[in-house]
Amino acid sequence: MKNKKITRSITQGMYILTTNGGGCVVDAVSQISSGDNPLIAVAVMKNNFTNSLLHENKLFALSVLSENVDGNLISTFGLKSMRDTDKFLNVDILEVMNMKVIKDSIGYMICEIVEMIENDTHTLFIGKLIEADVLKEDTPMSYGYYQEHKDDLIKVQTENGKTYWVCKICGYIYTEEELPEDFICPKCGVDKSLFERK
Repeated sequence: MKNKKITRSITQGMYILTTNGGGCVVDAVSQISSGDNPLIAVAVMKNNFTNSLLHENKLFALSVLSENVDGNLISTFGLKSMRDTDKFLNVDILEVMNMKVIKDSIGYMICEIVEMIENDTHTLFIGKLIEADVLKEDTPMSYGYYQEHKDDLIKVQTENGKTYWVCKICGYIYTEEELPEDFICPKCGVDKSLFERK
């Protein structure tokens, strides 16, 4: 049987991807060419609302998260959907080329989408870097660091008497008394055995 935990050993960072109308937390980001306008690739889950927004837009921004980032940013952009929440409402942002970037970040990259590659679960968006800047010096957050410190970064606020099921992998919150037997996390695809009752 495959032990997919080994994939956490792949060196990758943590970012907030934004585009016109929304944004989400992403970790599968890579520079795939160099030059004056290097290509940056980012994979976004198809069931994520931001994926559909990216299909309608020409630009996206990546804000690089540090190990000292406010965990509320990860909770807001990683566990909520713009379908029912304005993620930008209580977040300090900068406007760059009409794109919202996260002020509490190491810096940002603005990319113009040049290609999209579809697979069964994700779309790989390839963007040409057209603007970028460093906002502060800090240690970038790796995916491994996030996994190790997830409980501290994402504090689940619960109401008395209400049951919450939290995905141990991505932090997705399910708010019913019981998890269905065939429940699959809509965010990362794991089964109910990797959910913890709160």
